[in-house]
Amino acid sequence: MIVQDHDVALIRRERDGATYYVFPGGGVEDGESFAATAVREAYEELGVRVRIGALLRVLETPDGEQRYYAAEVIGGTFGAGTGTEFSRRYTPVWISIEEVSSLDLRPQALKTTLPTLLQRASLSVNDQDGDGSA
Repeated sequence: MIVQDHDVALIRRERDGATYYVFPGGGVEDGESFAATAVREAYEELGVRVRIGALLRVLETPDGEQRYYAAEVIGGTFGAGTGTEFSRRYTPVWISIEEVSSLDLRPQALKTTLPTLLQRASLSVNDQDGDGSA
């Protein structure tokens, strides 16, 4: 979760006639830590290098565990992601924190604690967990 100047970085997805939003992220590769995955995915999906901060939330899903970390942009160009899944239907966007609660944000389980998570994300990037910076 990247919060910068009261905005949060999200991916706008357009699929099957629906528009919804997700936090950047993806699958863990063999031998990769969750934090290293977050660093890699931020670069692939957003085009930015990030420093990972505190673990904010863990969700259990049918596809496995999803971890959400606070992150701080330390380089790169937002919107320059080159992930193979990207097409014109996946767009990196900055959305104001106030506006996020009115979006179709997935997974829905995040919406109940989103204000607290975003506040923690904006405050927690200096609380390093030691295994995720690029």
